[in-house]
This record gives sequence, C-alpha cells and structure tokens, in this order.
Amino acid sequence: MLACMKQAQTTLTINAQGRGFMNFTRELQSWVAEQGIETGQVTLFVQHTSCSLIIQENADPDVLTDMEMFMNKLIQDGDPDFLHRDEGDDVRVI
Repeated sequence: MLACMKQAQTTLTINAQGRGFMNFTRELQSWVAEQGIETGQVTLFVQHTSCSLIIQENADPDVLTDMEMFMNKLIQDGDPDFLHRDEGDDVRVI
C-alpha cells in the first residue's frame, strides 16, 4: 500500500520589539492542530538577517532568563566589531 504524507504551508508572523527571545510554541501548535496533523515534520524558514532559531524543552523558565543575560553579556549593543546595523540598535529585554 502506498502511503501519502499530508503537506501544509503557512507564514507565521512574529512581532518582536527589538532584541529578545520569543516563544511561539502555542501559535505553531495551534496551526498544526488546525491542519489535522498528528505526526510529521515541521520545517521552519526564518526570513530575517539577524534572527536565529533555538529549540529547547522550556521546562524551567529560568533558562530563558539565563540565555537572555548570557547573550546580553556576549554581544553588547553598538559593538564596533559588528557591521550589521540595518535595523538600528537592539532593545535589551530582561
């Protein structure tokens, strides 16, 4: 028997207010549920020049705070070693 895999596609828009981590799990889960998909694979394409995708289990909310503090120490706004500034200065969110 030949099995067919259902496919669906959408654009999920996340409105961010400057630098920070955004949890969009609920939005993604809701869309997947609306498609009637119970098991499968999700492919995400992030259409932003300085955005990254981090996948974590998110059981402890302190992890998000720790990651924010680490990134703020690692890369300071206005650091002259970084040339990309098309969107302007980032806003620190803690």
